[in-house]
Amino acid sequence: MRGPSTVPAATLPRVDWSLLHAINSGVATRDWLEDPVTQLAGLATAIYAIATVGLWFLARPYGELKWRMASASALTAAAVAMLANQVITHFVWDRSRPYTTHGASDHLLSAPSVDPSFPSDHAAAAFAIAFAVLAYSRRGGIAFLFAATLIGLSRIALGMHYPSDVLAGALVGWLAAMLVAGPGRVWVAHLVDFASRATDPALRALWRRIQLPSHR
Repeated sequence: MRGPSTVPAATLPRVDWSLLHAINSGVATRDWLEDPVTQLAGLATAIYAIATVGLWFLARPYGELKWRMASASALTAAAVAMLANQVITHFVWDRSRPYTTHGASDHLLSAPSVDPSFPSDHAAAAFAIAFAVLAYSRRGGIAFLFAATLIGLSRIALGMHYPSDVLAGALVGWLAAMLVAGPGRVWVAHLVDFASRATDPALRALWRRIQLPSHR
């Protein structure tokens, strides 16, 4: 079986590198922009993950399961997307990171990674979550898609990925979400039912504490 192919830098599409260089240099050469972007990028993934798990707690105990289905589907889709990325990087294309291929021309604004560049894991997971949430809530899904887009752009701005890496990650995320929210919905429903039985008693007590006292 053939291993992943390695594409020489000279064969990379010029537009891919041109877009990366324009965005990355635009951030790296402006101190007033570099600090906010790097700080936001560092926090974005953690905040995004917390928000995804937080969807579970939007549903009242023993009530409607929409938000729990959205949360469970999002986390499952992210896992499927990450698994798919591993298959792609091991058997399709072992693409080097921009800072490895282009050296000093790429301004690395984050800690380097030893993982292949294509597709972007951050984009795949973020868009898998967003599209999974969109399957259950239009407003919630749009908010998550906006955040996923910012995460994807931040990977380019930091010099970590080519734009095509992010686009491929978004496509992988979309496919993973469609798989989980479509054929996999029945399995997610079983998972949510099982998990709800464990969390509802504690959540019911928590809801009682945070409810405002009724006016007499």
